[in-house]
Amino acid sequence: MSTAFSSSPRFFNPFMLWTDVAFKTQEMLLYSSAVIRLRTEGMARAGLVPSDADLAEMQLMGHEKLAAATESGAAIANQLHSTQFALVHRAVRHWLAGGVAMASLVTSTTPTQISRHGQALVGAATRSAATLSQLSSAGARIAQRGLKPIHAKASANARRLTGLQA
Repeated sequence: MSTAFSSSPRFFNPFMLWTDVAFKTQEMLLYSSAVIRLRTEGMARAGLVPSDADLAEMQLMGHEKLAAATESGAAIANQLHSTQFALVHRAVRHWLAGGVAMASLVTSTTPTQISRHGQALVGAATRSAATLSQLSSAGARIAQRGLKPIHAKASANARRLTGLQA
C-alpha cells in the first residue's frame, strides 16, 4: 500500500499518527473559526437585503459542507474497507491463538511441553501486540483520511475569505 502517509517512517508509529491527527484537527478548527467569523460578519453586514455576492457565498457555504462531508465519509469507508476489517479479523485470530496457547501451557505436564507452550504463548502475545499497534495506526489513518477533505476546504476558505477582506 503506497500512500503519502506510509512513505515516512514516522507514520508507522501510532503515537505520531494520532499526534498528526490532533495537529490537523487543531489547525482545521482554527481555520473554521476564522471562516465562521468572516461569513457571520458578512451576513450581518448584508442584513435583510443580501447582495447577489452574499447569496452566492451563502449557497457556496452549503454546497461546500455537503461536498466535504461526502468526500470525508467516502474516504473513511474506503480506509475502513481496505485495512480496518482485515486487522480486526487478524487481532481476533491472534487473541484466540493466545487463549489456546495459554490453555496449552496451563495443561502442560512435562518440562518440554511447558517450554514449547510457553514459547507459543509468547509468540501469540507478540503477534497480538503488533496487530493491536497496527490497528491503532489504521484507526489514525482513518481519522486522517476523514479529516483531509474538511481540513482542505476550511483552509482554502480561510485563505480565500481573508484575501477578500484584505
